[in-house]
Formats: sequence, C-alpha cells, structure tokens
Amino acid sequence: METILIVGGRVETLVKARELGLRVLFMQHRDRMLPGHVEAADALFMVDYTDWNLIRPIVLAAHASYGFTAVVSLGEQVMETVGRINDLLGLGGTSYEVAARFKDKLAMRAHLAESSVATVAAEQVDAPEQVRDFGRRHGFPIVLKPIDNTASRGVQIIEQEEGVLAAWQAVTALRTRDDLILGQFFPVGRMLVEQYIAGPEYSVETFSFGGRHSVVAITEKYTDGVVEAAHALPARLTDADETAVVAYVRSFLTAMGLREGVAHTEIKLSPGGPVVIESHDRIAGERIPDLVRDAYEIDLEQYAVASPFGLLPELPDRPEPLRAAATRFINAEPGIVTGIAGTEDVLSHPALIELDMFVKEGDRRVPVTDNFERSGQVLATGVDTAAALETCDLLAGKIAVLTTPGASD
Repeated sequence: METILIVGGRVETLVKARELGLRVLFMQHRDRMLPGHVEAADALFMVDYTDWNLIRPIVLAAHASYGFTAVVSLGEQVMETVGRINDLLGLGGTSYEVAARFKDKLAMRAHLAESSVATVAAEQVDAPEQVRDFGRRHGFPIVLKPIDNTASRGVQIIEQEEGVLAAWQAVTALRTRDDLILGQFFPVGRMLVEQYIAGPEYSVETFSFGGRHSVVAITEKYTDGVVEAAHALPARLTDADETAVVAYVRSFLTAMGLREGVAHTEIKLSPGGPVVIESHDRIAGERIPDLVRDAYEIDLEQYAVASPFGLLPELPDRPEPLRAAATRFINAEPGIVTGIAGTEDVLSHPALIELDMFVKEGDRRVPVTDNFERSGQVLATGVDTAAALETCDLLAGKIAVLTTPGASD
C-alpha cells in the first residue's frame, strides 16, 4: 500500500486520499484539530508543525516506520515545512527554497526581477519615511503590506503621500493584537511596499506535472477595497487576453521553480499586460476549488493527493468548462449577531451549490478589513458566468445577518 503524509488541512483531504487506496499519515497542530480528523487518518502526529526542530525527528521516525513516499499540504502556513521534508528525505516534491519563494512576497519580487517575467518594484520598509521615499521615486498609488501574511490582512493601498502615516499605523497596529484569526501562524512582521498594479484582477488555478503547467481555470475576482467580495469562473476574457494570461502564468511558475502540484496565482491585467500580485504553491482559498469542481468536474484537492502516485490521468493544458460557477460573500453590520434571516429561500434554489455561514447567534462582528471578517458566502452555478454571478447576487441579497450594537460598538 502506498503511503502519504498529509500536513495540516481539512478532513476532506484525508478522506479523498483514503478513497484512492492510500495509507494516510496525518500531522496536525493541536489548535487545528477538527471532528473527523482522527477517524480519517491511519496514524496521527499532533504537533506544532511550524517548529522544524521539533518535527524533524518525528518525520524521520514516521518515515522509518511507515515508509511514506510523498508529503502534501494544502495549507499556507505549512508549505515551507513540506519543502523541508521533501529536501530531508529526497522525495522529489517542491523544495524548501521554492516554497519559501512563494510564501515570502518580497523574495518573489526579487526573484522575478532577475528573470524575464514582468513584475513591479518592491522594497522592505521599516519606517513610514521609507514608504514616502518609495512613493516619491516610483509614484503613487503604492501598496503597503506584510511580507508573509494572508487573507488580505494588513494590505493598504496608499493613494497619495498624505496617506502614508495613517496606512503605516493601521498595519503596525496589527502587531500588538492577540485576537487575529490564525494570528499564531501569520504574525504581522516585516513589511514591504510595492508599486500599485492597475487593471482587473484574476486568479489562475493550475496543476503542474513535471514542469508542464495545466491552466485549469481563470477566475474573475471582485474586491471591496482589498477585501475579496466575489469570484466567478470561467473568466470572461478576449481570446488575446486569455492567451496572454495563460502564457504569463506558465512563464511565472517556471521562473519560480514549481514543477509539481497545485498553485493559485493572483494577477492583474494591467495596461501593459498581466502582472502577478502574489502566488501560492497550494490550493486556492475562498471555496474557489469548489467552483472549479462544479464547473470543470476537476477536483484539485483530489489531484493534489493522487498526483505523486500517478493515480489520476494528467490534466490537459487547458481543460474545457462544462458550466459556470460563482460565489458572493455576505457581510454583517458591526455588533452582536442576533439571528440570520432569509436562508429558507436560498437553500431551496435549484442553482445553489452551497450556503456557508461563518457566524452564529452571539458572535461579534467588526468592520470588514480582511477576508477573515466576512460573515458567509453563497456558491451557485449557471449556464454561463454572467448567470452564475447574477444568481449569487440574488441569493446573497436574500440573506440578512441581524446584529445589535455591542457595548464597545
């Protein structure tokens, strides 16, 4: 029996691996254990998977005992750990060097600057004066953000020089907060400033096979400021723009050194062509994989655990969609949640994929400044992208998260 080590992630990932006939070893952080994790694993190692000195001997012992031949994760906080395991045991997957390049946004920019792949200027900054200086040299607007965080946390678009200090204070204030979701895995540390990229935003979902990059889907992205508000696929692009996006992302992934597995790359289609915002050598968040599965009938999560063993056929360069799918997020007014209204009509709609509410009665909602602070999302299908988006907007509009002001609101 082939054996896989899965580090972190959902119960569904483990289940899909077992359904493929794999023996599943599971390494999970104590704070991330969920119902079903124990039952879905053949062996469980509950440990702080971000502490390499701690887990290295456990990995060696597990390898000696079980002989796993592949390690996989779909979680941002452990991709570097997966790279270290691949390097330690010579498993042939993505190396630590490549994984770190994806996670560190400044390292990505520096690496691309030495390649032929289009990028923008970026610098580490340690004080607002350095941010101002960058803006004066490169022009406003500019973007200030943590170098290795997630979910749009701390991202600030600075339109003009007068906004530098307020943006700096807003981001650095996050360093002292102890209530941030996943804050233990994504502390706000080093900061970078980079040129702002104008143009519509897309994400590109890919799977790589020995350096051949299958562009599975291109997703339209809609934002409210920096917070993602909706996604829809397949993206409605001209033939020329689609060709440019596909070619750019393939060149980008090759330059980054990715040869195997899933990736999620966010770009903007600027006046000069596609330019990367950031990229990840793991599956997309935001339920985008569910949209891909519905529209293309391709399960990227299943491919992630199957591909190292050759258990599924390689994907074509550009799979064809069978239908469209979209998602729209639901936000609540700040306060204490007293109820959720409108779900009955939504749940009975024939185009609904899923209604996923993140809140319950008694939860506190705050103004939405990052992706973690939204209150729910609706996923729906359609004959085309416009229809799927229209249905999502209709259904999301039926949902009301009822709140009452709390003591500090």
